Parts: sequence; C-alpha cells; structure tokens
Amino acid sequence: MAIAPPPVKDLDWSPERAETLATRAVGLWKEFLHKLPTLPVSRRWRDIRVASHLELAIPDEPTSEGALVDHLRKIMFDGSIYPGSPRFMAFITGAGTVPGAVADLLAAALNQNVGVWRLAPAATEIEQFLGRWFAKAFGLPPSAGGLVVTGGAMANFVALKAARDAKAGWNIRDAGVRDRPQLAMYASEEAHHVIERAADMLGLGATAVRKIAVDGGGRMRIELLEAAIADDRARGVRPIAVVATAGTVAIGAIDPMPEIAAICQREQLWFHVDGAYGALATLAPELAPLFAGMEQADSIAFDPHKWLYTPHSGGFVLVRDLQHLANAFSLKPTYVREDKELTGNGLDTSMLGPQFSRGFAALKIWVSLLAHGRAAYARRISHDVALARYLDACVRERPELESMCEVTLSIACFRYVPPDLGELPDRDTYLDKLNEVLMAEIQMDGRAFCSNAVLGPRYVLRACIVNFRTEAPDIDILLDTVIELGAKLDRTMRPRT
Repeated sequence: MAIAPPPVKDLDWSPERAETLATRAVGLWKEFLHKLPTLPVSRRWRDIRVASHLELAIPDEPTSEGALVDHLRKIMFDGSIYPGSPRFMAFITGAGTVPGAVADLLAAALNQNVGVWRLAPAATEIEQFLGRWFAKAFGLPPSAGGLVVTGGAMANFVALKAARDAKAGWNIRDAGVRDRPQLAMYASEEAHHVIERAADMLGLGATAVRKIAVDGGGRMRIELLEAAIADDRARGVRPIAVVATAGTVAIGAIDPMPEIAAICQREQLWFHVDGAYGALATLAPELAPLFAGMEQADSIAFDPHKWLYTPHSGGFVLVRDLQHLANAFSLKPTYVREDKELTGNGLDTSMLGPQFSRGFAALKIWVSLLAHGRAAYARRISHDVALARYLDACVRERPELESMCEVTLSIACFRYVPPDLGELPDRDTYLDKLNEVLMAEIQMDGRAFCSNAVLGPRYVLRACIVNFRTEAPDIDILLDTVIELGAKLDRTMRPRT
C-alpha cells in the first residue's frame, strides 16, 4: 500500500501572515510617497558599497517578517534612485502610477499565465481589449490588435519579425536567410539602436538597417530614403521595411510619416512606426496632428511605461492586421492542443509573440487608464510639453545657459556656457568636456537628475519630462543646480592661457 508523504507547508503562507507582511510593505510605500518630494533623486553610488549594505547572502533558514521589511527598507531608501521624483527628468522613464503599483501587486498575487487563454481568461481579454483601444486611438482599422511586451526593444523586434516574414518573399520561418536575397530595412540615423539589434536578432545583420541622414530638425530626409531604396534594388538587395521614429530619443523629433507611408505603399514595403516615446501623445488632441500618417502604419511600437507613466515594464506592439503576428509566431505544440469550438475559449497570445509564459502586465495599464481616464492623461501629456517649453524659455533667458534644439514634444536640450568664456581656443571642445563632467555631477548631487544627448558633435544636457509630479519649480531647481555646479567645475577645469 502506497504511503502518502507528509505535507510540506514551508512556502504556503496563511492569509493572515500574507496580510501582515503586505500591510508592513504598504506602510513602507506610504512613507516613501510622503518622503519622495524631498528625497535626493540619486546619490554618489559605488557598487561595492551598495552591495555590502544590502546584505545579499541567502540564509538556510527563513527570514523573519521584521527582517524582510528591513531589507525592503534598505532597497527603498538606501539603494535606489527615484524616477518618481518630481525632479527626475532623465531618459524617458515614467514616474509609475499609484494605481499601477496596486495592480502589479494583484497581478503577482493572481499569477496568471497570459500565454494561454484557459490559464488567464480575464487577463487575456483585458490585454486584447487594450490592443483594440490603442489601435482605435491611433487611427488603425478594426482588424488591428496587439500584445503587451517588456518595452520598446521587444515591441520593435516583434513588429519587425512580422515585417520580415510578410515581405521576404519566401517562407523565411522555415528556410531562414541562407542563400537567399539580402534584405534591407531603413531608419533615420536618429532611430533607436534597438532597430539594429532587432535586425541582428532576425538574422539579417545590423548593417541591414540603412541609416538615413536627417535634416536640421532631426527628421528623416525623404529624398535620401528614396535614393537608398533605389540603390539597394539596383544592387539586387530586397527592401522590406521602413521605420519611422515618432519621437527621437535625443530631441523628440518626428519623422515625416505621411511621406514615408506613401513611399512604403508605392514600393510595397512594411511601414513601421517606432513610437516608444511619442506615440501616446496622440491622446492629447492638440498634439495628435504632429503624428499625421501614423494611422497608415502596418505596425506601431509604444511604451506605456514611458508617456502613460505606468510602472515598469510594459511596452506594446500593434499591427494593422493581427493575423500578421500569428503568421510570424504561431506554432502547434501538442501539449496545449485544444478544440476551441468545444471549449469556447479565446485567443492564446503565446501564438502572437516570442513568449509562451507571459505575465499579467496589461493589468497596470488598464487599471491606470480606468483610474485616471483619457481626458486626465491628455491634460498631463500636454502639460509635460508645456513644461519642456518653459524650460527652454528659461534657458534662453539665462546668460549661463544655451538652448541646443527646438522643443517638439517634452524634451529640451541645452548646455552650460560660462558667461565670461570668451573666444577660448577649442571652445566647443572644452564645453563638451565641461558639460559631460557636469552631467555626472548633477546626477550624483541628487537635487535634480537630467541626462545627456550628443547633437552632431556637441555634448549637451537633456531634460525629458514624462513625469506627472514635475512642475515649474522643479525645473527651476534643475537649472539653478546646473548653473551652480557648472560654475564650480569651470573654475577648476578651464584651461589657463
């Protein structure tokens, strides 16, 4: 007679014990939200110091709830920078919505596998609804839909995988690219490097992405795009896709999408829009005209964790016809075989992208939209743009600062220029180095946090506002900090003649 092994309950916490830890964690979160406006955005980190402070060793026996909370407190208050701070204006990182954080807790508690409908019925329906909702907001037809992914890199990869498979001209999924015509894609020289990474992962090689020069506003030059396509065709290379950027990383430039769409239609190419940063600005009626032509795209990549402010990570890929994702990714594994007519179950999203196991990342996006509503998002996105214009106007008023680009979306670029610098030999070279050191000092100082861009040969400071807590006084603090630290560095760095 078989003997049943005794129960092992070490990992199975009671609801009461779970509530105790969760309540203490929520207390930490509340304390964090109270302190966030005054906490230093960053500090002078050192990897060895942070690692030793966190006590990373894993014990053999359980850690008490009190000790767990102590570990969490160290992470929150002693080892993290704060993208949610109103003075965080670096990169393109949203602040993280409060409802989204709550949704993440519940999504983790439910632990749905959204790769298969029968394992996550509500989660799958929410994700597919969001795909249809965003598609409609962007002007795509009812056939459109999409998938939540980890971010812009994966959204662009998935879209370009669909483009490759649709436009290669042979069954590339089975046969691959060996001994076949060379394939080419086109993007501006300001396009994100993940486009080249996608080409690499697709087996085409990074140089399959033809980098098209931009005009003075950072937008792809159409005449050079047309010439590159013609040149490739003449050499026996097969063009398959053009990538338009809707909000470049450096300055927020938007490629001329109506013209690119027309070229793609004429040349029978896939029209992809990398809108990881900018696409969601279409939710604001006054900004939507900037994105004319995006509604003609075959695919769009965008990141709710950027300008929808939701917690990391959550990107989105949309395709004009959802069938293209199925064509690019569907498989027929026997272990998930199912008669859908018998069960009545819905779409398995594992057949639309590279992941089989998928988390419920759509919940924080949906809950954030429910909690705030589209109109509130439109107002805040517009306000971010207004703040970037305010920053640029303040820069132009201050003799120590120099504006380095026109503001299109919510990015402003500028540099510190000592007022008494005069005609120093190699003046711009010195300013490049000064501002590079200054950027690092600003980030370590902690009062505010910006990043950098390289515009042509020039190294500049860059502020990107995708933060619902940022207001004009925070911008004033950033500029005051730039001027104060810039003057100190100039006194020690300026060459003496």
